Amino acid sequence: MTVESRELSYAQAIQEALAMAMERDERVFLMGEDIGVYGGAFQVTGDLVQRFGESRVIDTPISELGGAGVAVGAALLGRRPVFEFQFSDFATLAMEQIVNQAAKLRFMLGGKVSVPLVMRLPGGSGTGAAAQHSQSLEAWLAHVPGLKVVQPSTPHDAKGMLLAAIEDPDPVMFFEHKLLYKMKGPVPEGYYTEPLHEARVRRAGGQVTIAANSIMVHKALEAAEQLAREDISAEVIDLRSLRPMDYGTLIDSVSKTTRLVCVYEGTKQFGIGTEVSAAIAESAAFYRLDAPILRLGGADCPLPYNPDLERAAVPQVPDIVAAVQQTVRGSA
Repeated sequence: MTVESRELSYAQAIQEALAMAMERDERVFLMGEDIGVYGGAFQVTGDLVQRFGESRVIDTPISELGGAGVAVGAALLGRRPVFEFQFSDFATLAMEQIVNQAAKLRFMLGGKVSVPLVMRLPGGSGTGAAAQHSQSLEAWLAHVPGLKVVQPSTPHDAKGMLLAAIEDPDPVMFFEHKLLYKMKGPVPEGYYTEPLHEARVRRAGGQVTIAANSIMVHKALEAAEQLAREDISAEVIDLRSLRPMDYGTLIDSVSKTTRLVCVYEGTKQFGIGTEVSAAIAESAAFYRLDAPILRLGGADCPLPYNPDLERAAVPQVPDIVAAVQQTVRGSA
């Protein structure tokens, strides 16, 4: 059967997923600051409060810790809450509920309970929102056993992975880059899910693997196009899920291309690229490497307000091109 697709924005795809999940399962409800009449800080929840009512689209007080605690409690009692942080940065205020409660309760109670909770986390730079509203904190939460951490990079994946996250019996941290909200792409009609544990090869290549997450996938694809004009063949891997990470796809790709560049927006030190690099170093792919692995991450500083400095603090397309040139040719 052919499934029709339409062009939707990333934000529209998320809103469609939320509506479908609420229509399908009465246990699903939304919580967050200004998600009702206002429609959400980035207008993602839109008119859902008019469609489903204030009992299922709940505006919470300005208390991330309190709201997250209510969401964890509701999940324990069999509901399926989707909690929206206005900015992922504000998750730091709710870390007790995320890290000490949601992530651990299934294990501490011998598997007798589950916490089917989704937390939506708009993150990343590029909006001039400065240091307290622009961070990439996905590596923090990917470090916590008991949490799933995903970062869809396309409208198609945003819808399918959110529906899968809402179905999941365990807490899922759903990171959305703010600059992707207006990005459009094909989104199938109807209900479908995407796996929460699989990477995707977005572009096949033979000389170097570029492993990227979230908005960096698109910058890596643009860089790969430029590199192709120099006869450098780059394979672009969209990690999609950080925990669990699809190590198999990474190892297979690097075994083939023999070179690896990791690109991510979060701070370089102790970041996603560190985990990817270590996974390759611990695998048989290490013996296939023809060049040192390169990590291309964010600068070791709080994100600046000034737009020029903000752009300079995170990897851009020319940086990715130069890194690939260095690993393939030995110099940029």
